[in-house]
Amino acid sequence: MGLLTNRVGRSEIKPGDHIYTYRAVFAYSHHGIYVGGCKVVHFTRVGTSSTSSDEQYSDTAECPTPDCGFRQPNSGVVLSCLDCFLRSGSLYCFEYGVRPSIFIAKVRGGTCTTAASDPVEAVIHRAMYLLQNGFGNYDVFQNNCEDFTLYCKTGLLTVDHLGVGRSGQASSVIGAPLAALLSSPLKLLLPSPVGVATVTAGMYCMSRYATDIGVRTDVIKVPVEDLAVNLGWANGEGGTTT
Repeated sequence: MGLLTNRVGRSEIKPGDHIYTYRAVFAYSHHGIYVGGCKVVHFTRVGTSSTSSDEQYSDTAECPTPDCGFRQPNSGVVLSCLDCFLRSGSLYCFEYGVRPSIFIAKVRGGTCTTAASDPVEAVIHRAMYLLQNGFGNYDVFQNNCEDFTLYCKTGLLTVDHLGVGRSGQASSVIGAPLAALLSSPLKLLLPSPVGVATVTAGMYCMSRYATDIGVRTDVIKVPVEDLAVNLGWANGEGGTTT
């Protein structure tokens, strides 16, 4: 993996890796945890069309691979084979524990974090536990596929449920227009369009860095067994029923 791309071959990934692939000509990425045996656990929106910015669990219904498409009723956490997860797309591996300079240099969000990954055993345990118990309701800004995968890797949750989640993609969506808005007055001070563009890009990268889970101060470590209480699922707001 390098500065410009995190693309890897199938033989390079290991159980516990955070993998992702791009959809709709790089418009967005879909994330999951590789658990070995060519299987991926990932989080989806239940009952949406496959053209949205998340996945639809029924896409794997015709796959001959055993257990591909397994999920609990009303849960968006799905077990898929690697082929169904990728949908003929390329395979990328998310990076953990990167230096701040590397994080900022990667212009696109949703590819790395400064936070460290937990041991493989903990990562796979969280993913398989959530496959059986769910991850609440999908929300594109606060509880999406990248949020799910980041939690599996780190065990970190944001304290402020009203703010942006842990997802780098969500931070990028919000950070880009915010940077453009904040840099607008500089057009009166900087005569060069290149200067304005440089400042805007810098503000965008710094806004992404400020919302990274490895930097934020509003994150806490939550055991996966206590996740329902912390996200309000115990009050009937999400998750599976038994």
